[in-house]
Amino acid sequence: MDYQDAKQYYGAYGTEQAYEPLDRYTAKTFGWMFAGLLLTFAIALTGYVTGLVWYVFAIPQMIWILGIAELVVVLYLSTQINKVSVGVARGLFFTYALLNGVVFSAYFLLYALPSLVFVFGATAVFFGIMAAVGYVTRADLSKLRNFLVGSLIFLLLFWVAGIFFNLERFEIAICTVGIFIFLLFTAYDTQKIKSYHQAYCQDPVMAKKASIFAALQLYLDFINLFIYLLRVLGRRK
Repeated sequence: MDYQDAKQYYGAYGTEQAYEPLDRYTAKTFGWMFAGLLLTFAIALTGYVTGLVWYVFAIPQMIWILGIAELVVVLYLSTQINKVSVGVARGLFFTYALLNGVVFSAYFLLYALPSLVFVFGATAVFFGIMAAVGYVTRADLSKLRNFLVGSLIFLLLFWVAGIFFNLERFEIAICTVGIFIFLLFTAYDTQKIKSYHQAYCQDPVMAKKASIFAALQLYLDFINLFIYLLRVLGRRK
């Protein structure tokens, strides 16, 4: 179905609904992702430059409070994506990006600014390459799902264990694994945009919400890739 043929689709109220081409739908999804990243790094930089980061993290357990808040937002958006409005979905996405910006302000205290800029650039390059691979490849990357989910659980368990045991000697190896996993996730989640586009091509509202959800997944891929690269390549103050 091309764009002109698809315009023959009529919505429930008899109004004409334009079928959005895949390239435009994908561009909008990445646009939301980049907007989220921009908000995150703007908040992080503002917190560092103004010194607010010192006041925020002077509060005991603040890192746990922020982490739980982020988890609640992601879980709510993931489980309620079919029920919430487009506006609420976008609001939740930017709420997560804002909360993550507060968390990321701490990285300006831990790492030298040139190092952060370098790693951000490296992340953008690697992310862009794998996103392009995911978009153009004809291979079915959905077959990687079980492997990726299992690897994600392994990484989570390692960092939880690191709270109770000294596992620093394994950190570089685990971070290298993390880089590899989130490079694969980037290609996998990029290809999923096509699935969302095909599944909701005749449901404009759900298509918009799926685009936001896909943007969140790609946002998380970029952020995690950045963190793992920073742990390997970053220069601490």
